[in-house]
Amino acid sequence: MTIPTTTALEAAEPETFRPPVRSWRRLGASFAMFRNPKSVTGLAILGFFVIVAIFQDLIAPYGPLEKDYTALKQPPSWQHLLGTTHMGEDVFSQLVYGTRGVLVVGFLAGIIATVIAIAVGVTAGMISGWRSESLSALTNVFLVLPGLPLMIIIASQYDDPSLFLIAAVLAITGWAWGARVLRAQTMSLRSRDFVQAARANGEPLHRIITVEMLPNLMAIIASSFVGTVTAAVLGLTTLAFIGVIPITNLNWGTILFWAQQNGAFPDYWWWYIPAGLCIALLGTALSLINFGIDEYVNPRLRSAGERARALRKKGIAVTSGVTAVRRPTSSPASPGADS
Repeated sequence: MTIPTTTALEAAEPETFRPPVRSWRRLGASFAMFRNPKSVTGLAILGFFVIVAIFQDLIAPYGPLEKDYTALKQPPSWQHLLGTTHMGEDVFSQLVYGTRGVLVVGFLAGIIATVIAIAVGVTAGMISGWRSESLSALTNVFLVLPGLPLMIIIASQYDDPSLFLIAAVLAITGWAWGARVLRAQTMSLRSRDFVQAARANGEPLHRIITVEMLPNLMAIIASSFVGTVTAAVLGLTTLAFIGVIPITNLNWGTILFWAQQNGAFPDYWWWYIPAGLCIALLGTALSLINFGIDEYVNPRLRSAGERARALRKKGIAVTSGVTAVRRPTSSPASPGADS
């Protein structure tokens, strides 16, 4: 009889010889929301804009304010791919250089607003009494505040506001909705068994929030972040279009502002349509990412999406009223059936 033996190293560290299947599964489950076709499409479009923002000096053929007085308000050509402005500035170069400001402000505002929403919403959902009600009342106040007038008042107080200041102003007006959703979800989770067990073991509140609660709220936090970035991008371009943000902060809204100020509508279409399309395309990308996250969070949407993809693989139209019917399996004949 042969007795299997193990080496001393294997006996001392048995886990090192097993593939970390569970770790990879957990990592894959964390990014499952981004395997949705909608999320993949949105991430691809967003990645394109990120590449443009990073390599703007290599992509843009001219400087954003470089003037060519021999080509004023010229339509698109090989020399100027998207035409020129009334001062002979290349519209394509301005579009490329304006991408970085839009993304920086959008993501900075999303990060700041998400941090505030987590701090206020999760804390208000975990504690009780007057402290929870006070945080809830604060959230309700910011929910009903008119965002655009407040942004105009704050931004107009500075002659040359920085990108961080603009992002902070947009974040102040955009964190309340995410905090409201996180508070409701936290109040639902705090009665779960794993939270009650952590409390029974004497775990401090900050560890319960960071270790037990936040991993279960990551999908909602991601959705809130994407929604805040979308609102910040639209807010930035709106402030630039109405002239609140100085012209030194070049972005897509600034291009639309100068086009409107110099009578580009509707004849000089190359001056304003590309900037509008970029705003719409970036908003579409962020919305697609948000749709994919919503489908991952909502079990009904997730099951409906999986069912629709399964039907498409079988060649059945999703909108058709045909229901696949399984054929009954024939039971084995009894020994005396044919006799």
